Amino acid sequence: MNLLPKSHEEFSQAEYWNTFFKKRGKKAFEWYGEYPELCSYLFKYIKCKDDVLVVGCGNSTLSMDLYDAGYRNITNVDISEVVIRQMRESNKTKRPDLKYELMDVTQMTFPDEKFSVVLDKGTLDAIMPDTKEPTLVTVNKFFKEIQRVLRNGGRFICISLLQEHILKKLVADFPPAGFMFRVARCVEAEMKAREEEGCSVPVFIIIATKFSKLPQPVLEVALNGPPQRVESADEIVRAVTSAQESALICNTLYKGSVADVGEVSLDLYRAGEKTPRYTLHVVDQPRSKGCRTYAAFIVPQGRELDWLFSTKEGRQQLLKTTQRDRLAVVTLRRDHIFENLEAVKEEIGESISNLAPSGLSVAEIPFLSLGTDVGKRSICCEGTSEMSGAYVVEEIEDAGHIYRRLIFLNNQFTIQSEARLKLAKSRRGKMKKTIDPGFLACEHHIYMSVGVSSMTSTKKDGEVLVVGLGGGGLCTFLTHCFPKLKITAVEIDKEMLKIATEYFGLVQNENLKVEIADGIKFLEDSAEEKKKFDAILFDVDNKDVSLGMSCPPKQFVEDSILKMVAKCLSTDGLFILNLVIRNQALRQGVIDDLKKVFKFISTCSLQNDVNEIVVASMNSYGVKEWTGRIGKAGANLNDQANTQKLSSDDLINVSSLLEALKVET
Repeated sequence: MNLLPKSHEEFSQAEYWNTFFKKRGKKAFEWYGEYPELCSYLFKYIKCKDDVLVVGCGNSTLSMDLYDAGYRNITNVDISEVVIRQMRESNKTKRPDLKYELMDVTQMTFPDEKFSVVLDKGTLDAIMPDTKEPTLVTVNKFFKEIQRVLRNGGRFICISLLQEHILKKLVADFPPAGFMFRVARCVEAEMKAREEEGCSVPVFIIIATKFSKLPQPVLEVALNGPPQRVESADEIVRAVTSAQESALICNTLYKGSVADVGEVSLDLYRAGEKTPRYTLHVVDQPRSKGCRTYAAFIVPQGRELDWLFSTKEGRQQLLKTTQRDRLAVVTLRRDHIFENLEAVKEEIGESISNLAPSGLSVAEIPFLSLGTDVGKRSICCEGTSEMSGAYVVEEIEDAGHIYRRLIFLNNQFTIQSEARLKLAKSRRGKMKKTIDPGFLACEHHIYMSVGVSSMTSTKKDGEVLVVGLGGGGLCTFLTHCFPKLKITAVEIDKEMLKIATEYFGLVQNENLKVEIADGIKFLEDSAEEKKKFDAILFDVDNKDVSLGMSCPPKQFVEDSILKMVAKCLSTDGLFILNLVIRNQALRQGVIDDLKKVFKFISTCSLQNDVNEIVVASMNSYGVKEWTGRIGKAGANLNDQANTQKLSSDDLINVSSLLEALKVET
């Protein structure tokens, strides 16, 4: 099966074509292909009995090869008197019926509807280098002449590199004039160029068929596999542009390394499908002598969200572990069925070989994976949140465990919530899946729980406010770990409460209440009512990541909100914030704003994640005093989890916790 690649990267079309034409120089025919590379397409669309007009023939051997293959009704025209004289002389004996005429393609003297085929190989590209007014005047005349001399049912066959302005001109002129319009790709011509020139660009063939009257426009794309009907000219332009961008990536990977840009990414589509079947990330070792070893790593279904596969840092680590110069990390996308690992290898084999460096044969590209199967993923439910868009709750198997996950489809490579399932007997003796309340999928939830544990050591029946429910995993764990703790969770998205209750085991009771409200508005009301909490936790993601802050939304750390938080804290209360900021200047700004309101700030960066837990208090603590308190809180958390039978192992390594702890001064 052929897969359609689509690049994730942004490429400048001007830069792309400038680079190409500098490389191309005068080697026009090598880039477009000759008869051996084009014959399969020409035989499909040109019959031996057709009257063929070759426009802008130059000194190409294409007409001669067609003549030798049995095509006898061929007329060639060119504006160069020298070329016409040369071609007549070289063919007069061996090919006496092959016609060559001196003629301007914008002012042809042939009668109307004389030809059944007009064939153009590179002429349109030559006469349309830009969209300036004189150029468009020439092209308009050329197109009108083609349409005039073609019979009804005749075909304009144009072999072109299809720069965007050329393709847009073609689709703007021919379909409205009653032509059925198809774009196909000449892969053999590209492969020859790669072999001979060291790189290639996509070569396309336009087939525009003339009809006296079409009930509606017929537009088709056949870039890989059979033709697919599309609704608009824009879809054709997008498909062609994507193929050109992907070819640029393949050329870059073929000729050298991408280590300087980190990685490149591609989606692979089945022809006619609108959702990608695979996503490929290609990473290179930073070596000066180029790539000598290359492999593909197939990520089983359900494991694509692991740090090792879902982040650039993780994929670089995987590259080092596999000890290859280049690695293509292959992710199997949801909403698709994969038969087995061998079927996946066969399906992506051609795409993987296209990303190989020069000098490597297909036989030298091994496929790696975590096991012998493609993994399993089953859908529990699908829905739409007014706040976050479409979502899916799915289950995957990993290392003997079953995990249930909430994924928002607009951010498919991030787990919104995750729970581990365990099997238990129902009252009727049947085995059923239940949520394991002792499992915390997010490492930052464990560190936030340490802050809560610090509070419970001084106040066993304290009250906690959690802003941001998610799947409810943190609230469920805290309820089971600290049975006397009273928790109020605030969630703005009512759909999240439904998901947490129906699929993630959240149970509201006298100690756990969920309020569907805006978190900031809830704080304002609580401050006005003089409500006090012993700990306030912010675990809210930011929908607008363009600001550089993933958690929380920027308005949650504005001065007025921080003052409300302080006002709602009890005497020894703690403000516990999950902070995710990659920009250090922005991060320091948040810390400085916290210092304006709170007397004490402590931070703890997670070792395997970008999260940072910030604990703030209106009381002052010495470093030794605070370190001792957090150390005891970590030990207390481990003891409580063991006592409540949530975990038989320590949830947190206290020594590592204290090493990561920092008091902001």
